Amino acid sequence: MEKKHVYNSGIIGNCAYLAHVQTDTNISWLCWPSFDSPFVFGSLLDTQKGGRFAIQPVGEFTSKQYYIENTNVLRTEITTADGSYRITDFAPRFRQYERYFKPLMLIRKIEPLDNRPRIRVVCEPVGDYGRRSFDKFRGSNHVTFSNGEEQMRLTTNVPVSHFFGEGSFVLSETKYLVLTYGEPLEAPLERTVEHFLRETVGYWRTWIRHATIAPFHQQAVIRSALALKIHQYEDTGAIIAASTTSLPEHPGSGRNWDYRFCWLRDSYYVITALNYIGQFEEMELYANYITNITHADAGRLQPLYGINGQLTLTEHILDDLEGYQGNKPVRIGNQAFEHIQNDVYGQAMIALLPLYTDYRFVFRERSDAGRWVDYILRKIEKTIDEKDAGIWEFRNFANHHCYSNLFQWAGSSAACKIGRLIGDKQLVERAEALMERAAYYIEACYDAERKVYTNAVGSKHLDASTLQLIMMHYLDPASERAKNHLAALEAELKTSQGLFYRYLHFDDFGLPKSTFLICAFWYVEALACVGRLDEAVETFEKLLTYANHLMLFSEDVDETNGSQWGNFPQAYSHVGLMNAAYRISMKLDRPIFIG
Repeated sequence: MEKKHVYNSGIIGNCAYLAHVQTDTNISWLCWPSFDSPFVFGSLLDTQKGGRFAIQPVGEFTSKQYYIENTNVLRTEITTADGSYRITDFAPRFRQYERYFKPLMLIRKIEPLDNRPRIRVVCEPVGDYGRRSFDKFRGSNHVTFSNGEEQMRLTTNVPVSHFFGEGSFVLSETKYLVLTYGEPLEAPLERTVEHFLRETVGYWRTWIRHATIAPFHQQAVIRSALALKIHQYEDTGAIIAASTTSLPEHPGSGRNWDYRFCWLRDSYYVITALNYIGQFEEMELYANYITNITHADAGRLQPLYGINGQLTLTEHILDDLEGYQGNKPVRIGNQAFEHIQNDVYGQAMIALLPLYTDYRFVFRERSDAGRWVDYILRKIEKTIDEKDAGIWEFRNFANHHCYSNLFQWAGSSAACKIGRLIGDKQLVERAEALMERAAYYIEACYDAERKVYTNAVGSKHLDASTLQLIMMHYLDPASERAKNHLAALEAELKTSQGLFYRYLHFDDFGLPKSTFLICAFWYVEALACVGRLDEAVETFEKLLTYANHLMLFSEDVDETNGSQWGNFPQAYSHVGLMNAAYRISMKLDRPIFIG
């Protein structure tokens, strides 16, 4: 058996940027000035061209990495023969002047813990995905990096000459490194960093205290919530699938995708997770992003958009990068923006349903309800009889996919609820007619002999996405049909470890080799829905073992050895965990909140 592959890194962020910190102290991934910008540190994809920002000792060392409890502030402790030291990495975020302070600023605090370790600090950013270098300019207490178009500054109390030589120094006192993009730090260094650290720790702990999180595996849910939070680009409200690109679903598979975008499909799951933990600010921001997208797009809605609502996300390959552990291609952009995926209309409708039906929102002041629902229903009416690429974005196959029709059914059901609330009888009648039309296609997927719904009309293939028939209550979870459907899916797609394949038939790239983690969490939800609660808990706890050392989850897992693959951390894997934990908590009838 091959050695288990795990992503040995953590993430920090402040809703303006995300950075990956390896256990060896190197910043292996950082895109500035926004989530979808070229990297300034990208050794994750090319160890030679990706730049470097590391704080390493002379000689061999061991490391330990952990978060300050209930925060996104990361610590890495390094132990050598000469002594030990601790690095605290964070992205400042806190309330200031009645708004959030979230600068493009990465702060690294280095503290000696034992004896006098000798260390070397290297800071070498790159531009344009490693195709451009930065010139270094010496200041009195800083180093300026410039390439003519971009400028960064490293402000520090480490002797500036250290960054222009090859030597090391003895760490005998606390050192600070503040890397900024654009605007430099112009303030007393030690006092400012310590203030930012206290305020940032306080912000994250307050955010968690204000969350409604059930006691069932609460620590895992807290970490997932914190990870999800920093995948939101606060300027627009968009939530990206992952901060990385081109980490392969399986070595040599060619399934290397850019996930630094916002998928409309996933809006329902994300907003549901935020609603469950009572984080309404993030939920409203995301809902506003989706509303802006749907109102601005007069044509067909795309499956995904850029974080600023960009329509065109042209996919191209960077041939000059070696790829993660040699896995090519490295893709920038995502061709799926061109696909026809008709579930997106229903997803948008049910994602925004709480804004119009939840009394915690002042929905009666929303004058756009009827117009917006009419807009989505017209989209469903025009597309309900079309074939599409489906949830898994097949590039060369079009079908009447069960999942797409399910969300047209669910979206129409949501429109019924809104129509009744605002007293629009005609809207309700249109929505009910569409529910019947969507149900016609869903039932055309039913295989009576095997007692299961297949992935598409006329297909024999099974697909984990049809677990949603149970969770969306298209099928009554207590019915024999729901239980039989679940049994057939798990017999074909479930592994002995509780992992779940999306499907096992050929697609554009051959046969899938990795399981898809969010599907396993959907399976847990389905088990809970049909009353198999002990199995749901047991499977959930198995899935927790596929996290890395910081309880962060990847997109894919290799069933043979539990290796993490795919983009990391995958926001939607964490969303799946949060929703599955909530579903189990409700079935266990335990209190929602511990004060």
